[in-house]
Amino acid sequence: MGSGSSGGDCSESIERLYTYLDGELTDERRAAIKRHLDDCPPCGDAFDFESELRAVIASRCKDRVPEQLRQRIHEALLEEDRRRQSAAGN
Repeated sequence: MGSGSSGGDCSESIERLYTYLDGELTDERRAAIKRHLDDCPPCGDAFDFESELRAVIASRCKDRVPEQLRQRIHEALLEEDRRRQSAAGN
């Protein structure tokens, strides 16, 4: 991989693929990577693969956290919040 016909850099596009998929880039950066993915078949294929892989994982990995564990975590967070408020009041 080198440079796609859009002038974008393949290594940078692949490096930013996960942040692109997560929507964690500026609109300008997303647009530049999108142009590169559209113009560079190897990078576009990598994007398609990662996108499909995420979809499969999301559809198959739907384990639910037991309600008891959720409650214990909630109570621990409340207790930590109380401790911080108490410490801030002293």
